[in-house]
Amino acid sequence: MLVGESGSGKTTALRLLAGLLDPAEGRIEVDGETYFDSARRLSVAASKRSIGYVAQDYALFPHLGVLENVAFGLRAARVSAAAARKRAAALLERFGIPGLWARKPDQLSGGQQQRVALARALAVDPRLLLLDEPLAALDLATRRVVRAELIRLLAELPCTTIYVTHSPAEALIFGHHVAVLENGRVRQSGARDELLRHPRSAYVAEFLGLNLFRGVVTSRTEDGLARVAVDGGELYLAEDAKEGDEVHIVVDPREVVLSIERPQGSARNVFFGPIEELAPEPPLGDRLRVTVASRPALIAEVTRAAASAMALAPGRMAYASFKATGARAYR
Repeated sequence: MLVGESGSGKTTALRLLAGLLDPAEGRIEVDGETYFDSARRLSVAASKRSIGYVAQDYALFPHLGVLENVAFGLRAARVSAAAARKRAAALLERFGIPGLWARKPDQLSGGQQQRVALARALAVDPRLLLLDEPLAALDLATRRVVRAELIRLLAELPCTTIYVTHSPAEALIFGHHVAVLENGRVRQSGARDELLRHPRSAYVAEFLGLNLFRGVVTSRTEDGLARVAVDGGELYLAEDAKEGDEVHIVVDPREVVLSIERPQGSARNVFFGPIEELAPEPPLGDRLRVTVASRPALIAEVTRAAASAMALAPGRMAYASFKATGARAYR
């Protein structure tokens, strides 16, 4: 699973694997077979790679019917017309779209087009299946239905699948191993549960609704707290961290307390700044996510009633505080 924002390099990575682009240097290998090796000046043509590719817009041939679309790759590989159509028909039956064989792509729903594109990619028994934003072209209602179908279909496939998406939600639903791309680089890679427990990317942390900081332990206080220098400020942790340790720090927005007056409690982490944004939390919007442009910036979560009582609004100055025990650190 590759997840990242627009421009992070997701589609480029797929095109490199598929042979539609060549990297400046490096090596591409699938199941022990080398497709690209700059040191050996080797580059296997896209048509010779055992790879199925489903583009974001599905790229079905508009002049061909469903059956011929699915059979196209087999025919290009010089499989007989009868054998290619038999294989295509079996896949269409498996994917739950029999009886549509003569229809053109513009006569199909979005979900049907996706299944035809997937059947075409799998017709040649690829070692690797590439899916580029497979749900992006669908409307919301269709996406829910197709997502459930796609989860079932992918679980049954014998080949490895690389699924590209800009949605961390899809990454967490579909991905067993997830790589987070930012600005053309892998910022975090690991099992799905690892991303949930230990986000190292601001992109992932933001989606999960967490405050994420990177810092270095500079000293320890007399009462045993770790003092950590982070971008824009300093935090205190109730963690057994040593001076010089580089740590990631996660703070749940519900641990952050907002107030108009300086808090008088025991919280050691107290910051002050203007409110930048108030956004309703799904599904009901009865809680608000409040971004405070302090140093460092913090996101808090409060009820609508609390926000109303404090007259919170963009531009209003507020304190954001949390206890040292409210921050979780990991390396």
